[in-house]
Amino acid sequence: MQIKWAKYVISSPDYTKCPPADKPEYAFIGRSNVGKSSLINMLCNFEKLAKTSSAPGKTQLINHFIIESSSAATADAAEIKKANWYIVDLPGYGFAKVSLRSRRRWEQMIENYLRKRENLTMVFVLIDSRHSPQKIDLEFMDQLRKWEVPFSIIFTKTDKESQSIVSKNIKDFFSAMKKTWQFLPQYFSSSAVKKSGRDKILALIEEKNKEKI
Repeated sequence: MQIKWAKYVISSPDYTKCPPADKPEYAFIGRSNVGKSSLINMLCNFEKLAKTSSAPGKTQLINHFIIESSSAATADAAEIKKANWYIVDLPGYGFAKVSLRSRRRWEQMIENYLRKRENLTMVFVLIDSRHSPQKIDLEFMDQLRKWEVPFSIIFTKTDKESQSIVSKNIKDFFSAMKKTWQFLPQYFSSSAVKKSGRDKILALIEEKNKEKI
């Protein structure tokens, strides 16, 4: 998949205010400061598409970006096919210096979006690979399972730690999941700095687009 262009569309306070649900949509979410905006920018190859910040809790709305991509011609398909789809940047969960009221509003906004957005194709849950398994991440994935929302995991910031520590943290994360999960979700390892994982993540999106478009 080749990203031709990407453009910010709108920030919405509720799923009912989002753009028409007429294109495949991929949402990105994780704990605050997990590197979500940097990952989105890396995937789209647009450095300033999503706003990055060192302060947790800056993303407070449902942010839509429209993407145009193309698939290269193959032996089976001589024609290059274009596709339009959405990337959605969701507010982070977990620690943020906001009021309890604001946090509850965010939680309700996110739940409504995840459970009711008709064209939501996949949720990418971002996990900081530098840390051992966090209870809040495991609990969020349990919620996605209860809501029957399809998701994959992206372990971020793999360039910030040694590979032995990253591998151990990923192994420990899935060991924790195996205590309550029969089948484990697909996962990717990524670094926004080194652009690792980009091709594999985009390949999954392209595969899902073919099923929807």
